[in-house]
Amino acid sequence: MLHQLIDPLLQVVKDTIASWGYAGIVIMMAIESANIPLPSEAIMPTAGLLVQQHKLNFHLAALAGAFGCLLGSIPSYWLGLIGGRPFLQKYGRYFLLREHDLEIADRWVDRYGDLAFFICRMLPVIRTFISFPAGLLRAHFALFCLLTFLGSWIWCYFLTWVGIKFGENLESFVSIWHKFDIAIVTIVGVGFIYYLIHHFRGK
Repeated sequence: MLHQLIDPLLQVVKDTIASWGYAGIVIMMAIESANIPLPSEAIMPTAGLLVQQHKLNFHLAALAGAFGCLLGSIPSYWLGLIGGRPFLQKYGRYFLLREHDLEIADRWVDRYGDLAFFICRMLPVIRTFISFPAGLLRAHFALFCLLTFLGSWIWCYFLTWVGIKFGENLESFVSIWHKFDIAIVTIVGVGFIYYLIHHFRGK
């Protein structure tokens, strides 16, 4: 059952990258970084599969991913800079952004300063919404872009490498999916429902 749910989604990502090449990686990673739920954890490992099949270059795939992250982060940064907290309070729910998310980002910035924009780009979930607080906190734009790119580059290298290793051991992973698909889907589903309830509690 798990492979029946996941395979079509991965196939769409794979077909896009296969058809558009590095431009497809740029576009999808830009979407992910613009607070739209298209996870990099699906995009870059899929690119890694194509690298393992010698259809893409490892370094260029990671570079395209980092460039896409930067492109998608810029609109989110400017929304934070121009719209501020009123925008978050009015429209944040459409981007799965809450005041609590902003508080988390604030704490990271208070602790690490501008370096937080580099560190957070290598952390799941928080990497997606760190750009908005960066604009809200009026981070220096050029430095924000540099740190965003570098952090995303490392993240994309890692996920692409994961995809390569996945491709090298594809039969083993597929066997695991087919044996434990119901249990895995149940765990993922419960976790997702818990996330939504916790995320929108009080709204």
